[in-house]
Amino acid sequence: MTRISTDILVSGGGVAGLAAAALFGSAGFRVICVDPAPPVTDEAADGADLRTTAFLQPSLKVLREAGLWDRLAPHATELQVMRIVDAGGKTPAPRITRDFNAADVSDLPFGWNLPNWLLRREMVARVAELPNVEFRPGIGTKSVLTRDTEALVTLSDGTRVSARLLVAADGRHSPVREAVGIGARTIRYGQKALAFAVTHPQPHGNVSTEIHRSGGPFTLVPLPDRDGRPCSAIVWMERGPEALRLFAMQEAEFNAEMTARSGAIYGPLTLITRRTLWPIISQIAHRFSAQRTALVAEAAHVVPPIGAQGLNMSLADLRVLLELCRGAPAHIGEAAMLEMYHRRRYPEVAARVTGIDMLNRVSMQGAPAIRDLRGAGIAALYGLPPVRKTLMRAGLGVRLG
Repeated sequence: MTRISTDILVSGGGVAGLAAAALFGSAGFRVICVDPAPPVTDEAADGADLRTTAFLQPSLKVLREAGLWDRLAPHATELQVMRIVDAGGKTPAPRITRDFNAADVSDLPFGWNLPNWLLRREMVARVAELPNVEFRPGIGTKSVLTRDTEALVTLSDGTRVSARLLVAADGRHSPVREAVGIGARTIRYGQKALAFAVTHPQPHGNVSTEIHRSGGPFTLVPLPDRDGRPCSAIVWMERGPEALRLFAMQEAEFNAEMTARSGAIYGPLTLITRRTLWPIISQIAHRFSAQRTALVAEAAHVVPPIGAQGLNMSLADLRVLLELCRGAPAHIGEAAMLEMYHRRRYPEVAARVTGIDMLNRVSMQGAPAIRDLRGAGIAALYGLPPVRKTLMRAGLGVRLG
């Protein structure tokens, strides 16, 4: 049986895991990254992740340090304005619209939007450039045994890896989290999200629009033009039975339904990709660390897709973990370092999970009285400039004093 050693073993080769491999590899650490499923890097291929990720301003530094931003920037669409629309009246027509403009708090846009399948493509290419990083797609983590001095990981091909630090980036059902005995608190909403891309006649103007009515938000996020037509990614959250009904619709009927749900703000919407369906939960691990092990991304926390928080929280995990590793490279993976990682990340993540949970519950409500309160709240918060700017900074992930 082959046995090898490394500084860091990243279990999970999704967007967060590949970002971790690129980040730690770019910092000079020896990294092995494994995932049982090879990444799908073509939009048209079966299994392609048609969701998009909006990288907010604080994530830009992490992407640059990982050597990823130069690859991603040519494909990214700027998000200059975050538009909140309440369509809680008798019809889906917008009745309250408020724009949060990044220019009020920064010289940069709020963020940059990219398709997840493209992120995987560019991240795989970046990892391949790094001589100290080994990516093993199609190979998973079979078992984990931790000691004071190392994490001993047996891979699905029989290889045994001795790592100073094991990074669990293996998703919401994390086998590594289970192996090291960390539980998680999960909140289920009975919701699902449809994710797909559309074209429309009216330009999006680099505005990301979140429309609230019932069942959950309907969000349009700018993408580059497609065949000369403005293009947006859509995440449409609904209660489970309604989401399944929409998923099964014939395309022409679906186009009409989603145009009505959007309030036709960009004119008729035309589906240009297949529809994908994702369950919606909130989840937070009881701890973010164990012996020789750090939990990151969805192994540590999961939130509904509201406010572009999910992957940005994941990159914040990686930023803190890298700072600690760089600060004491001789002590990577030791108990004191991992306890500091947990203390720095857990309170902030817990607060964001709680906040997004509350926002999602409010967005789901369909009762007219609750809709009216939601609309009044949007108008009131926007109408107070100091509150509006504080909310924008908090949404970006900026730590507030």
